[in-house]
Amino acid sequence: MSVALQGLPPPFALNINKLVSKKGYGAAEQQRRHFETSFTSAIRMYPTALTQLARANPFSAPLFTLQKVEEPSHTAGAQGHRRRLAAASVAEGDSCEFGSQKYFILCGFGGILSCDSGDSCEFGSGKYYALCGFGGILSCGITHTAVVPLDLVKCRLQVDPAKYKSIITGFSVTIREDGVRGLAKGWAPTFIGYSMQGLCKFGFYEVFKILYSDLLGEENTYLWRTSLYLAASASAEFFADIALAPMEACKVRIQTQPGYANTLRECAPKMYAEEGLWAFYKGVVPLWMRQIPYTMMKFACFERTVEMLYKFVVPKPRSECSKPEQLLVTFVAGYIAGVFCAIVSHPADSVVSVLNKEKGSTAAQVLKRLGPMGVWKGLLARIIMIGTLTALQWFIYDSVKVYFRLPRPPPPEMPESLKKKLGLTE
Repeated sequence: MSVALQGLPPPFALNINKLVSKKGYGAAEQQRRHFETSFTSAIRMYPTALTQLARANPFSAPLFTLQKVEEPSHTAGAQGHRRRLAAASVAEGDSCEFGSQKYFILCGFGGILSCDSGDSCEFGSGKYYALCGFGGILSCGITHTAVVPLDLVKCRLQVDPAKYKSIITGFSVTIREDGVRGLAKGWAPTFIGYSMQGLCKFGFYEVFKILYSDLLGEENTYLWRTSLYLAASASAEFFADIALAPMEACKVRIQTQPGYANTLRECAPKMYAEEGLWAFYKGVVPLWMRQIPYTMMKFACFERTVEMLYKFVVPKPRSECSKPEQLLVTFVAGYIAGVFCAIVSHPADSVVSVLNKEKGSTAAQVLKRLGPMGVWKGLLARIIMIGTLTALQWFIYDSVKVYFRLPRPPPPEMPESLKKKLGLTE
């Protein structure tokens, strides 16, 4: 609210308006009346001189009045002004509004693709291992949780093939019995367990790869690089499965025994009360049988596939490729590795699923009962799940390395000393 002052010069009008803004319209009206009374008394006291002055003077009280004028709120105006500024870019053809959720997401992704070329830490340092472990948490925890519905159907195909005859049948039966929410059973132990597994798997892989490489030396590291990848990944997965085993046991029990428990908080205490601590680790040996071959194939196949893609498919060296091009190669190599991983590890995966469902069984008993054909039930679902999952894991893991500017050595090349020994250089 402001005051319209007729006949007053700017200084007096400004003072009245300040008074209105501080004390309100009533106080301003009282001030006007006081001024008018004083001015009239002065005219009566000095009629001759002041009367003529008042007629010619715009300060004369009868020539001005106070009027209430409604103005838009300053807050609304400020918000509208900011809104116009924020929307200005949209009007000019941008894909989203400045400050929107999409804006922040794309800015973060842009940060991944346009990081400075300088490394943030030394290769093999404590910070390097910690951030690699963090990348493993994100890559494994997020991806495994995202495919929980497919994993649930795969597990039920393995433990009850008579009821769940195929992937489509498995989904339809599950939705009919438990509803759509039933497809998410076991998401909590999946997220926790595979996050811990990812931390150990990727973190320890980097540790063991550098450790074994230092033991072999530069030339032998190149000549035996595939064996190096296999040994480092197997060593890392040994510890990763110990971290995964308790949550994997809870996940399988929730997913394959309807009515046993619906949440991790119900399942874990119940399993401990029935079978003790052994309930969470009785599947660790079959888990090693499943996960160690899987991880060895995952890392060795990925490393060699990346090497071959840059050598035979990508028309330029990795150093000349942009960040998006490098991440695309990572995704493709990850998917190829995932297909082989699923095939190699599926028989042991079938044994683990049945073993965690049944009480008192051993891996040998389950394997004998399933037979040569039974261990391959659900292979197609596992190929789809593991192929996509492995590709996304490598993509996320490599993106974390790019975002935090971690050292990313190029594909291995033959050392100059070895080239001289083999007579490849003069």
